[in-house]
Amino acid sequence: MTTLDEPLNLKGKFLVAMPGMGDQRFESSVIYICDHTETGAMGLIVNKPLRQGSFKDLCEQLSIKYTSGRDVPILFGGPVETSRGFAIHSNDYLSENSTQFIGDSLSLTSTRDVIEALADGETPSHAGLFLGYSGWGAGQLEAEILHNGWLTVDADEALVLDSDHARKWQAALDLLGINALLLSSDVGHA
Repeated sequence: MTTLDEPLNLKGKFLVAMPGMGDQRFESSVIYICDHTETGAMGLIVNKPLRQGSFKDLCEQLSIKYTSGRDVPILFGGPVETSRGFAIHSNDYLSENSTQFIGDSLSLTSTRDVIEALADGETPSHAGLFLGYSGWGAGQLEAEILHNGWLTVDADEALVLDSDHARKWQAALDLLGINALLLSSDVGHA
């Protein structure tokens, strides 16, 4: 439990968008928080696949030899730096210069070598690619939570890379035992 003296740390948690949050980019989003410090937070939306392009197309655009035949999902990670790519993947892959462990079974890599590994071989065994990210400055995320923009819950790491993106929002609410039909966008104060 966090006390008033301890800073909030949401790394490894899900943010679940509340109805009526007012920002269409985040409507019905589930965000996996990859980092959270006193200077801000960074996360990736895990339930918004991009409609255009495939992993094979991405490899062709980057002139990467595609031999694995794998179909790796490409998702909208958030509205910040949408041309920048990230991979959340299983811990069976490590790039010495850029892989960060972000959970018990998940890592984050933001360099080309992870795409090359996915295009060429069997590791990482599980992965999702994300274009852009979701970011907040110091205190901004905490204020959004206080104003009823987000619910927070311990992340189910299996859900992060689950391929059924349409069910992730309700599945994240299920972790809290909440029925989406009962949610209100109104803020209550005691």
